[in-house]
Amino acid sequence: MKNFLIIKLSAIGDVIHALPVSYAIKESFPDAKITWVVEPPAYDILKMNPCVDKIILFEKKDFKTFGGFIKKFFPFRKEIQSENYDAVLDLQGLFKSASIAFFAKANIKLGICDMREMSDKISKPVIGENFQGHIVERYLDTARAVGCKVEKIIFPLEVPDEQIKKAEIILKHAGVHLENPYAVLAVGANWPNKRWSEKNFAKLCDWIYEKKIVPVLIGNGDVDEQRAAEIEKLMEIPPINLIGRTNLMQLTHVIKNSKFVVGGDTGTVHLAAGLKIPTVMLMGPTDANRNGAFEQEKNSIEVDRDCKGCWKRFCPKNEDCLEKISVETVEEKILSAVSIS
Repeated sequence: MKNFLIIKLSAIGDVIHALPVSYAIKESFPDAKITWVVEPPAYDILKMNPCVDKIILFEKKDFKTFGGFIKKFFPFRKEIQSENYDAVLDLQGLFKSASIAFFAKANIKLGICDMREMSDKISKPVIGENFQGHIVERYLDTARAVGCKVEKIIFPLEVPDEQIKKAEIILKHAGVHLENPYAVLAVGANWPNKRWSEKNFAKLCDWIYEKKIVPVLIGNGDVDEQRAAEIEKLMEIPPINLIGRTNLMQLTHVIKNSKFVVGGDTGTVHLAAGLKIPTVMLMGPTDANRNGAFEQEKNSIEVDRDCKGCWKRFCPKNEDCLEKISVETVEEKILSAVSIS
């Protein structure tokens, strides 16, 4: 096989989970061309992926109005149909990805095991040996279905030199020197019930300082900024706040050089796991078996609740989902994952 189309549009964490599929294809078919359709938030992730030869940007917002649809649909369809593909892999499994797969010219169209919104009518679901396992392995089952050996599971990510330099300037201006150890804390998440409380983050940051490690807060947007401000107010010494101050490429370099990462089930924490940085993930509405830090599931802390893994964005009981995960439990998990004097 020589020509593949991967459809994995969003979110950032989901696109990160799919990266090993591109490596698996190149591992088995070194001369293959990989085209990947993605939405803007995860575009920079693919720009760092040396296995992807062409990126097609799908800007969903342009298709939401009648005028936008008329203007954008035909050029987008033309770009999708500009090549004949040996296989299309729909790793999104939703109506929007199925619509793209429908127009792609290919004899083989495969999807993930849990296709939804009628997407299984366009691409055949692959029910592989990992259909109840981690999402990374579920994605890789589609690569295995087209003949990939998957001898190594690699998250191909290479930060451009100019972005490395900018990241190091940002760190230096913020007061962090790469020769000194620092830890990254992802304070936010898209789902409210994936967020650990500000007071717990503040207490953990104070403990991190006691271990002679600098706590660095990461995130994006107004909510994360507000959470960081509250964390800072509760701390004895202010943390380093990089929220909204880096792009994804720069943030990748920041994470890659950290001692460890702590946060909820969110994209940047999965990025840390993909980079093989010790990663402690705090989990409530989602489960470690499917969504834990890949190959570091032992470092995932699942909340002690009967309703854990409910997969609901908001708690129907109006409870703070992660509140039962104590700071002491996180500290113990960090000490078991990282060598700290």
